[in-house]
Amino acid sequence: MKLLEDKLKKEIIEKYGSVRQFALKIDVPYTTIDTILKRGIDNSNVSNVKKMCKELNISVDKLVNSKEIVSLLEFNDVTPIDTLSSTVLIPVLGTIKAGIPIETQQDIIEYIDIPREWTRGEKKFYGLKVKGDSMFPKYVENDYVIFEETVDYISANNKDCAVMVNNFDATFKKVTINENGIMLTPFNLNNLEGYQPTFYTKEQVENLPVKIVGIAKEKRTRL
Repeated sequence: MKLLEDKLKKEIIEKYGSVRQFALKIDVPYTTIDTILKRGIDNSNVSNVKKMCKELNISVDKLVNSKEIVSLLEFNDVTPIDTLSSTVLIPVLGTIKAGIPIETQQDIIEYIDIPREWTRGEKKFYGLKVKGDSMFPKYVENDYVIFEETVDYISANNKDCAVMVNNFDATFKKVTINENGIMLTPFNLNNLEGYQPTFYTKEQVENLPVKIVGIAKEKRTRL
């Protein structure tokens, strides 16, 4: 992807003076553009790459002569999976800040790979590094948990989810939903810290608010 980085960055510097100025112009976070320049195009950043190309008034062919890159920009549900790289990179976030879309979060620790087939249907994913022991023993501190972005409460029922409460950073708990409201339950209920389930009524869910921001799909533990 070095060819892509060099050619695209050259175009940006020539027309806007710096990558940061270009980012401000097209209203895309600087860190997002920097990641594209360093890591190349994948299905998670196609929309931003198209936005960049439109502003620069250039075609993909001018950036890099690669059938693979062209196919990525044209990626949709009918694209044969074997014509693409088998994995894509997603960000691992230290925290999730309230009111900011997942794809523009800036507290990125690192990037990890996931199977490209997960992203079919424009599904989006991100990672979180587990802090504390409220979800022990199912998840331990420093585990990496991959979440599928969602705001769907129905699909989140009885799942381990990232949940935004009262517009603070996200918490990681098992979600149980019934007609009266939503219960957030830690796994570690027998400890000195006194972790306990928390119930929010339907009114609290709406007014605080309580928002589902991701459903856990996979856990990765590093030695």
